[in-house]
Amino acid sequence: MNEGLEKILINLTDAGCGSEELEKAEQLYEAGDMQALIRYFRKCRCSRMEELHESQRKVDCLDFLIRQTAKTIQ
Repeated sequence: MNEGLEKILINLTDAGCGSEELEKAEQLYEAGDMQALIRYFRKCRCSRMEELHESQRKVDCLDFLIRQTAKTIQ
């Protein structure tokens, strides 16, 4: 396997990408379509950002519960 491709796949794995995402990135890389690969990386990034925002909403709910519960014991 090409060292550049290997580094890309390791980084995508570290970013939480699944096997389908890795396969797609590998196909684009091997096809030499770097513009499409960059677009695909951006799409993967958007997915990770959506996950981050969903996690933040969950944390916000817990923060609300903590504040509300703390008010009841004061």
